[in-house]
Amino acid sequence: MTATELTARALLLDMDGTLVNSDAVVERCWRRWAAAQGLDGDRVMSVVHGRQGHLSMAILLPDRPMEQNLAENREMLAVETADTEGIVPVPGAPAFLASLAGLPHALVTSADSRLSQVRMAAAGLPYPEPAITAEQVGASKPDPEGFLKAAAELGVDPADCLVFEDSGAGIAAGLAAGMRVVGVGPRAAAHHPTVQVPDLTAVRVTARPDGALLITT
Repeated sequence: MTATELTARALLLDMDGTLVNSDAVVERCWRRWAAAQGLDGDRVMSVVHGRQGHLSMAILLPDRPMEQNLAENREMLAVETADTEGIVPVPGAPAFLASLAGLPHALVTSADSRLSQVRMAAAGLPYPEPAITAEQVGASKPDPEGFLKAAAELGVDPADCLVFEDSGAGIAAGLAAGMRVVGVGPRAAAHHPTVQVPDLTAVRVTARPDGALLITT
């Protein structure tokens, strides 16, 4: 397969499904919640990836008060933060993140700060800074706010940012921000990212003399 080359000034990285494989935890927690609500587990799993929990609940149970969703999401976050069994890095993530040391990049995740730190540590990965987490945005993915905020913090034009994402909500958010998106893993394929990769194993990042980043996939 022919390699694809992209250039960017900064990389914006999702966490779950992109850097960290947390599917085991997400499946356990959300299928348990689905059963308690009398919802189909597969339907719930088709919604929750990439979104903040309270927004997923609002989509799945549209007639419930948002206060109840927010309260249950706080409980869900506590359970998810305490459960690290089965969390591993996405293939290629350790070397990929190591290659970004000293280069402009940021984490943009729908997890809160504590959950994101716990999961990155459980996967043995360094924690990117800056990190745009759930507490720092008013609107969850697929809204582009998180990616636009990360670009602003890095001082990079959105058009010069390259997003790495796995979920439909995240890919939509990156594209809505005016950014190109590298879709990572099998979930991404159906959501029309700019480029699709099975994982991060073959992704290479090189800093050019003019400060631009050359990304080869």
